[in-house]
Amino acid sequence: MTKSVAIVGGGVIGGGWAARFLLNGWDVRLYDPDPNSERKIGAVLENARRALPGLTDVALPKEGTLTHCKKVSDTVLGCDLIVEAVPERLDVKHSVYAEIEAANATGLIASSTSGIMPTDLQSQLQHPERLIVAHPFNPVYLLPLVELVAGQKTDPANIEKAKALYSSIGMHPLHCRVEIEGFLSDRLQEALWREALWLLKDEVATAEELDAAIAYGPGLRWAQMGTMQTFHLAGGEGGMRAMLAMFGPCLKWPWTKLMDVPDLTDDFVEMVGDQCDTQSGALSPRDLERVRDSNLVGIIRSLRAGNWGAGATTKAHDQTLAALSGMDAMAADIDPTQKVVTSKRTVPLDWTDYNGHMNEARYLQAFGDATDRFMELVGCDADYISTGGSYFTAETHIRHIDEVHAGTRIEVRTQVLLGEGKKMHLWHEMYDGARLLATGEHMLIHVSLETRRPSAPSAAIEANLIRIAQGHSALPRPDAAGASVGVRK
Repeated sequence: MTKSVAIVGGGVIGGGWAARFLLNGWDVRLYDPDPNSERKIGAVLENARRALPGLTDVALPKEGTLTHCKKVSDTVLGCDLIVEAVPERLDVKHSVYAEIEAANATGLIASSTSGIMPTDLQSQLQHPERLIVAHPFNPVYLLPLVELVAGQKTDPANIEKAKALYSSIGMHPLHCRVEIEGFLSDRLQEALWREALWLLKDEVATAEELDAAIAYGPGLRWAQMGTMQTFHLAGGEGGMRAMLAMFGPCLKWPWTKLMDVPDLTDDFVEMVGDQCDTQSGALSPRDLERVRDSNLVGIIRSLRAGNWGAGATTKAHDQTLAALSGMDAMAADIDPTQKVVTSKRTVPLDWTDYNGHMNEARYLQAFGDATDRFMELVGCDADYISTGGSYFTAETHIRHIDEVHAGTRIEVRTQVLLGEGKKMHLWHEMYDGARLLATGEHMLIHVSLETRRPSAPSAAIEANLIRIAQGHSALPRPDAAGASVGVRK
């Protein structure tokens, strides 16, 4: 069943929400009075379509439908989720809520505010129990964190509902249990920003130097660990206790000006703006967004390998996507008369080479992932492998037939050429729609992980493999099966 969401406000945050929901298969109805809204949302979507699919190893669902509405009432009518992303002015938000309530009395209202207390937001609502804060981070379509905050009159069940909802679109919902101005992340970010402004004001450093002080040092640590765990590690074997003993006294020294703000005079604002423009060079905001997105995809994908932080969130999202696309099926669910779809994914940004197409190693990875999926499907999963048996690849032959570029949605279809005893002979075909991109032929041998020598698989695995192999024996045998390098296709 298609899900729908109403978004009121199409700025940077509203546009990011629209992209994340759309690319996760939701229909989006959006209202923004800006006459350039459709163009701006289109630009955000273009960047999101380029970047977001690269975070996952499972294809995203079919993109939802975006409808630009002329009135708030048309936007929210009948929607179970209403995202409010209008400017940070309480009077503007109250005015919008009045329009929402006139057309929708039941939908969950999720404000994207960066710091306004939800109790203040819900103070004039007829149904205040349905309002929560769901504060995201830019770019919303890539960064998984969303802070959930309840007001005094919020129904606690709506926080639990929101946790499940945002998890389903690949986000990490953080419940801020105490209602406090600025919530958690912005209080931490603002402290750093305030200090940076003082260092600029006092002409200690330039904007570029301050960014380098973060990007090449603590920022890389913060990509995987927060402040507390970072400093806990810095204390060595003594952990945070040792850190506080060593550096705690420094906290009383006048190193920072966290409670004071420099006067934001016109001259100071221009100075900061000029430095940031110089730092950006010839790169437009859209250029910088694409650089940012590529870097974020790379960082988050690197965290996937260790199932850590934001990488763990995207890896968990793969399971949701696999269930949506049927990629979680097991042998009993498979029609043995048809080739088995063992992979549906989008080619990530970092899989391409200097020629602009997918490099050789990634073809092997794509087919290797398909082989792993087929092994899992017949019962050779992590639990089985932990008992001491697995398949080792003995031989591989890959043919590169057509170019594959970043963003291409690929599907791998697998045919069993031989499945008996210790042997498993697989033939993979990679497609973009009806276009054949590559083939991969793999011979695998079942081995004992204790002796590292060939051994018989379990009876259950062998039965599953024989069933599919017998069904596939009726399929035409690929002409290139068994060919060597140089044999005509």
